Amino acid sequence: MKFVFKGHESNLEKGEIIFSFGFRGEKNIDFAEKISFPPVTNKIPETLLKSLLNNLMLILGISYWKAYCPKEIVVENNFLTHEQAEFWNIVYTKGMGEFFYKNKIDFRGLVSFPSAKQNSEKLVSFPRKNRSLLGIGGGKDSIVAAELLRQSNQQFDLATSGFPIQIEIAKMIGGEIINTFKEIDPKLLELNKEADVYNGHVPISVYYAFILLLMAALFDYRSVIVGNEKSANYGNVEYLGEMVNHQWSKSEEFEKLFNDYVKRFITPDISYSSPLRQMTELQAVEEFVKYPKYFKVFSSCNKNYKINSSASLKASRWCRECPKCLFVFISLAAFLPKKEVLAIFGKNLLEEKSLLPLFEELIGIRNFKPFECVGTPEEVKEALERILGKGEFNKTILVKHFKSL
Repeated sequence: MKFVFKGHESNLEKGEIIFSFGFRGEKNIDFAEKISFPPVTNKIPETLLKSLLNNLMLILGISYWKAYCPKEIVVENNFLTHEQAEFWNIVYTKGMGEFFYKNKIDFRGLVSFPSAKQNSEKLVSFPRKNRSLLGIGGGKDSIVAAELLRQSNQQFDLATSGFPIQIEIAKMIGGEIINTFKEIDPKLLELNKEADVYNGHVPISVYYAFILLLMAALFDYRSVIVGNEKSANYGNVEYLGEMVNHQWSKSEEFEKLFNDYVKRFITPDISYSSPLRQMTELQAVEEFVKYPKYFKVFSSCNKNYKINSSASLKASRWCRECPKCLFVFISLAAFLPKKEVLAIFGKNLLEEKSLLPLFEELIGIRNFKPFECVGTPEEVKEALERILGKGEFNKTILVKHFKSL
């Protein structure tokens, strides 16, 4: 079986792009995924637009390719040089580390993008307005990034992936907002129910990087800003000789790889960076708590951001059962009064005995760091020491357990 990247059709005035993929061989299935955004009136060079869409296509296809993970990959009208193909080999291999680990897939030599030509195309100069486009994820990090940009008097606007919490936060921050919407082919959702199909994590932040790059080009921004902090560099577990990092697509390694790729093969006129890159998770939280107006609207719980909206949270912004919820609760409790933390979560997670296994993973005494965007065990223990010093949570089940170790 082989996986085929078939191409794309765009209508910028309508704000719509259709990307096409498919399997060929034992299975013959075609997929179409739609990305929609505000109508575009700006003109950009045709060669740049084609390059942006070609590359966006390759990261969108990962959600379909992973159903069977065929070794043979075909890119119709292949635009990839050897260096570009190697970039995508790295993105698929490192970005899918958690997926390969959980599905017990031997990834060694599995991903091999075809290259078709030497790099003969000259990059087109494309001057931009000196302003930034900030991606809003819905959690504390992008809020902190926005406030840091505001403090430094940088001109910036906001982009979301269309989830309600993201849009609500973007409106609170203020400025122009570009909402993009991603519509996965329903055939994939049906396919994922079959017994012989792989399911699992994809490096969604790579998609965000490429979609923000496209929006920056279409709507005239010089830089793309994201809220990725230093803790994203920390891996989870070693598998087949490689460190698996749930947050690899938020890491400094990816940021450098992506910037180099964009400058060499797409455009040298748009940069990608994070003002939080030198911050730990706890330092980001310490900055976040300075802005209480966001406490009732933000959420880091990933159940809010599932493509299948029926899986989203209804009554609360927090599932209060996952490692992310527990980590954010602990982080906030290190800096905020107990009353405010309970107001955010509606429940004292440090009193939940059922969360003890997750708690032990977070502090590094069971298994390994959870496959979530959470801080390192050292950061969690640092937060717990702060909590102990404040005293308000000292009689809770999880804090007493920590004290007993």
